[in-house]
Amino acid sequence: MVQPRPSRFKSDIRIKPGKAKKAEPETRMCESPDCIRAGDCRVAKSPKNLTEYFWYCAAHARAHNESWDYFKDMGDDDIQRFKEEALTGHRPTWPLGKRGARARMGQSPLGGVRDSHAMFAEDGDDAAVRRPERQLTRLQSIAMDTLQLPHGATLIEIKARYKELVKRFHPDANGGDRGAEERLKQVIKAYGVLRASGLLT
Repeated sequence: MVQPRPSRFKSDIRIKPGKAKKAEPETRMCESPDCIRAGDCRVAKSPKNLTEYFWYCAAHARAHNESWDYFKDMGDDDIQRFKEEALTGHRPTWPLGKRGARARMGQSPLGGVRDSHAMFAEDGDDAAVRRPERQLTRLQSIAMDTLQLPHGATLIEIKARYKELVKRFHPDANGGDRGAEERLKQVIKAYGVLRASGLLT
């Protein structure tokens, strides 16, 4: 006869005593007159007073909410303003160009946030919000000098100067002049340095 396998827990398994059941909350009655149902639904007293509540049954809560007229005491202008503000979720907005105008008048366009890199500056803004000077390496500086450009030249200016110099020093435009050909090699090399350094991306 096969003996039953002994339990590895032996016989002293401890069972956690059950928690005492919480006392059931007292059932609220519907606050509507002559209603004997439970008041399970919390509803605000009015659209203007959202911090004080009634406790109604579902039917009276629905009837209460349907009777709300949020625009009851508003004039036509107030209702129109509410509709326009609802388009942007009642968040503040401003007409186009206001940010740049405030920056030109010395005010922060972001309401007190410093824009030290002029990310939100518009074209034509004065020196107060101009982009900071870029720091060039020695090779980049030599390349800019070869292209006869200031060190703060933009990507568009660099590309335009490169095209101009390539046309000017191309052998077809100079009748095979060796000096122009050597100058063309320098221009192409300088442009390659700028492109390889990530300045033209």
